[in-house]
Amino acid sequence: MTSISVSAAAYRAPMTEIEYVRGDATEPRGKGVRIVAHVCNDLGGWGKGFVLAVSRRWPEPEAAYRRWHRERAGNDFGLGAAQFVQVSPYLWVANLVGQRGIRAGRSSGVPVRYEAIGAALGKLADKAVELGASVHMPRIGCGLAGGKWERVEPLVRERLVGRGIPVTVYDFGA
Repeated sequence: MTSISVSAAAYRAPMTEIEYVRGDATEPRGKGVRIVAHVCNDLGGWGKGFVLAVSRRWPEPEAAYRRWHRERAGNDFGLGAAQFVQVSPYLWVANLVGQRGIRAGRSSGVPVRYEAIGAALGKLADKAVELGASVHMPRIGCGLAGGKWERVEPLVRERLVGRGIPVTVYDFGA
């Protein structure tokens, strides 16, 4: 009888690449279960940036986020947390708390918190694997949060792409 030894690396999910497209992340491409992910602040504020497009398309994510914040004493709301809101049978929105506050002050720096985005992306990866979903997002943390994609992209690669989850990043425009 022959014994075959296979390393643990052989069992890892296949690597995929991030697909960059022009378009609207609230209109995710493809078939199957899809999760639209975006970054929220830890103050309960919802009213500028990508969240406006989310709210125009689906009312549920904003209502769920505001309730999650309001009831934060009894739940996991905070930096690094993730909330998943189903908006149709095959579509979810992920509210990822990765921004401290809402404005960049001269002394306090930008609101983005890369460690929190990384933690929230880990939770997103678990949900995507559970649902067999692809993930769709703008360049999260890089708008009003003031982050740099050069810092966020490696987190997306490590937490999502590294687990074989298809990711599409949308740059808004024609």
